Amino acid sequence: MNKRVVILMLVVLAMIPGTLLAANEGAVMGRIIDGGSQAKEPLPFVSVAVRRSTETSFMNVGGTTDLEGLFNLKLPYGSYVLVTSYVGYATKEIPVELSAQKPRVRLGDIVLEPTSQDIEGVEVTAVRSQMKFELDKKVFNVESDIATAGASASEVLSSIPSVEVDNEGEISLRGNSSVTVWINGKAAGLSEENRAQILEQLPAESIEKVEIITNPSAKYSPEGTAGIINIVLKKNRAAGYYGGVQAGVDTRGSYNGNVSINYSSSKLDAYATLGFRHHVRRNGGFTHRKNFNAIDTTFLNSETEGHGVNNNMMSRLGLTWHVTDHDHISVGGFGMYGKGKSDNTTDYKSDVPLSYTESHRNSNSNNKMSVANGEVGYKHDFGENHFVELTGSYNRWASDGASVYTQQSFYADDTTDIYQKQNQVFDTHSYDVQLDYSNRFSENFKIEAGYKSTFERENTPVETYSGLTEADATLDSALYNRFIYNSDIHALYATFSGRLGKFNYQFGLRGELLKVHTRSLAVGEQLNDVVPFEFTYPNFYPSAFLSYSLPNDNEIQINYTRRVRRPRGGQLNSFRNITDPANVSFGNPELRPQLANSFELNYIKSWTSHTFSLSAYYRNTNNQVERIRYLVDNVMYSTFENIAKSASMGGELVLKNRFAKRFELTTTFNAFHYKLDAYTFKPEGATSTVEGRASSDFSWNVRMMASVMLPKQFSLQLNGRYNARQVIAQGYREPMVVLDAGARKSIKNFNISLNFRDILNTRRMRSSTEGTGFYSESERWWMGRSVRLTVAYSFGNMNGKRERRPDGSDEDVSTGGGYGGEGDF
Repeated sequence: MNKRVVILMLVVLAMIPGTLLAANEGAVMGRIIDGGSQAKEPLPFVSVAVRRSTETSFMNVGGTTDLEGLFNLKLPYGSYVLVTSYVGYATKEIPVELSAQKPRVRLGDIVLEPTSQDIEGVEVTAVRSQMKFELDKKVFNVESDIATAGASASEVLSSIPSVEVDNEGEISLRGNSSVTVWINGKAAGLSEENRAQILEQLPAESIEKVEIITNPSAKYSPEGTAGIINIVLKKNRAAGYYGGVQAGVDTRGSYNGNVSINYSSSKLDAYATLGFRHHVRRNGGFTHRKNFNAIDTTFLNSETEGHGVNNNMMSRLGLTWHVTDHDHISVGGFGMYGKGKSDNTTDYKSDVPLSYTESHRNSNSNNKMSVANGEVGYKHDFGENHFVELTGSYNRWASDGASVYTQQSFYADDTTDIYQKQNQVFDTHSYDVQLDYSNRFSENFKIEAGYKSTFERENTPVETYSGLTEADATLDSALYNRFIYNSDIHALYATFSGRLGKFNYQFGLRGELLKVHTRSLAVGEQLNDVVPFEFTYPNFYPSAFLSYSLPNDNEIQINYTRRVRRPRGGQLNSFRNITDPANVSFGNPELRPQLANSFELNYIKSWTSHTFSLSAYYRNTNNQVERIRYLVDNVMYSTFENIAKSASMGGELVLKNRFAKRFELTTTFNAFHYKLDAYTFKPEGATSTVEGRASSDFSWNVRMMASVMLPKQFSLQLNGRYNARQVIAQGYREPMVVLDAGARKSIKNFNISLNFRDILNTRRMRSSTEGTGFYSESERWWMGRSVRLTVAYSFGNMNGKRERRPDGSDEDVSTGGGYGGEGDF
């Protein structure tokens, strides 16, 4: 690390937190809490204005809360009124008085509640603000998204600004697919191979919020060069008991149901959820490909249409026992089990010499899937902001599927039939052990440190039977594969954060050691018959965050992190997928991790009813992993390769506006420039060199979320987005526009939601690619236009209040203390 950076960090850490007050000057301190949050989380970037108690105009002092919701204002002795404001929350005025006898006033926790109002004599409770800002992330409240009521986690993510979900469930953030997805701050068994399948079955009603962390600090795993998407599941902590029942149905024939219950007291917090989801999906598309050679030009076109059905059960269970006011033991987990089937038909037409003129291919698949997650933890509180926590978790994802492919091809003077059956089993499990320590020494200094080990194991056998008919099909040794993947990651991290006047800072460093061991076995081979592919990869991942509070509720931030994308699972598996014999895909066991350096500059300005945020970012990546394509004997092959370096830079504009206390509009605009260097290499089995020209592209997208609160407990929402043309490896993706809408009516304990998905029927991906000897255009669509009705009923005793004890712990008014929280990263 640069010597000057080290010296600067040492100087900062050596400084005594806090400063002496000037003569005749006092200080007011406090913390702003989100009253609409189930876990009573701190609210960062809340505007805190000051006026003298005898005046109506505000003084030229004040500021915004930091990432912990804290503020610390220095004022001359006198009487004042503090006014807090944040979009979507009620304004609060707090009188304070400073004197020589009382130079410091500690206000403790100040709870801001979501806005409520009275319109024409009818109380209208505002939906919680859809989005709020924190130092290192943006938080999206799922309950406020009416348009995704009764949907899946995938549909929720697709409605969030800067997040894209394509027709295969692949997720990208700011145009980069190297993004990590977590549940409750942990991988929870999710990987690039299975997350599309799991998130498609995870119900939206189980999600409280989604956190978008574009530049995570050293406390977080460095996996994912684009950042982290953290899905936080619901866990209500209102004193007493609380529960709900929800059911929904849509015009595609899908339906779902969910029951949940929570209990919280001074000694025990518990929650349980059981849900069922019957999901019907439809998909289709086409590929039109031209082949070029020295003699002529030929074509191969295909049209695909399919449908599928999944039935899935999900359960969650958790318990926290507050053994003492300072010791807490928790156990919890979730499980999913489901069955699915799908049918797809692909029709081909071609004029390639010696090939068929027409061909019809049918594929029928049946699949079983199970997900299991279990976690146990112990936390000891030394004080209000001083604790150590130990957690251990186990995750397993298993899938057992069988696919049958039949194809009939017509030649000029002949007809052929092909039968194939492919059995594939995925069995992935992992173990995590994590120790975290946190201590806020004062309002101006905090240290965090921890250790984490992750052990992942995967065993994926695939066997294929081929023949003319089912009766004469035999084991096809060329299409048999057993892939074994083992990885161990050991990590240590430390972060130091605090405040110096109007500066907030955080410096961190994370060291990780990665060990990977893979084998790919053919028919009859045993483990000892195959030389494993192994590599060990140590590295350090620093992070730095700085923010400065400017006058009049302005905030500026700058941060830097180092990130990594490690190849794993299917990307390393050399097995060839033959679902479509004209388009064969496989992995590359020689892939290396790609490293990225990421910089961000953020500016935030807050008013009582408006928030303006502007971000500029730059990311350069080495060993860029891309999917490349090449043509051999009229068959398109695709695989992964470390091809070149890339760089991306862009800006993101976010506007949050509340008008007349009834209308909230959130607008995000993201523009970015992407550059990929030229590359040349020859894959094994290719007849010619694959060349990729240097590409450079400017693209942008915009999203708007509009919410209207009406009398008689009605609310409306409209979500729209437009994605401009974007460069991809060997080509580009066409523009796309999508529009969703929703309406909600509250009647006592009932909420009735009606949402309209893909109103314009334009949710489809269209792309063009080209390479040596070919040019291809393709389109993929999924789901299509639909209408969904969801009815939810809430019950329970939610009248219990919590107070703050002198030691800072929560306390039920009638019974005693309590603790609750979500897993650390």
